[in-house]
Amino acid sequence: MKFDVVHDLQSVYRKLVDSTSRPGLLSDLGKEAAMLEGENAAGCSSPILLLALTLLDPEVTFKVYGSEAKAVEKEINQLTFAKSVQADQADYLFLLKDAGAVSLEHAIEIANPGTFINPHKSAVIIAETGAITEGDNLLLSGPGIQTSTGISIDMTGNWIEKRNEKNKEYPIGIDLVFVDRNHQLLSLPRTTQITESREVEKEWVM
Repeated sequence: MKFDVVHDLQSVYRKLVDSTSRPGLLSDLGKEAAMLEGENAAGCSSPILLLALTLLDPEVTFKVYGSEAKAVEKEINQLTFAKSVQADQADYLFLLKDAGAVSLEHAIEIANPGTFINPHKSAVIIAETGAITEGDNLLLSGPGIQTSTGISIDMTGNWIEKRNEKNKEYPIGIDLVFVDRNHQLLSLPRTTQITESREVEKEWVM
């Protein structure tokens, strides 16, 4: 079946909204990604391209991290007419699977957090990772979560600490979206609190 730009991108948008309003909810982009497989020549995964097509237009800017960043930026620009800019000026930052944890930490540090007058002008970081599963490595709490929920993300490094530092002065901050090799999507808005399981264990010991 051929990819339907209107219908399939509306479906992706609804799933993104669902996962953003209910942090910890994994949304499956597999159906839409399968539709795109034969038409994806961007050199990035189908979920990344789906989100780029859904979110970008000529009024917004973006930056790509990864070994194929230049080629992907060119392709996304041709498809969406969004402009590629420096990371600190970008509305959306896309991290390809080979960008790694160091690039994610750098992207979080440099991304625009918005201002107290215009917090909506902050950046969204969309990162590829190996796998996202239900688990207990990370404990999520905050708006949209009844008590707390557990999640596991295949991403090493100090990105959680960097994110917490970036988001400490609400409402300014950045929002994070992860997609994995199984086409699972996880949204972590700035209002979501993330606690690593080892920190919880340490509190119990103390």
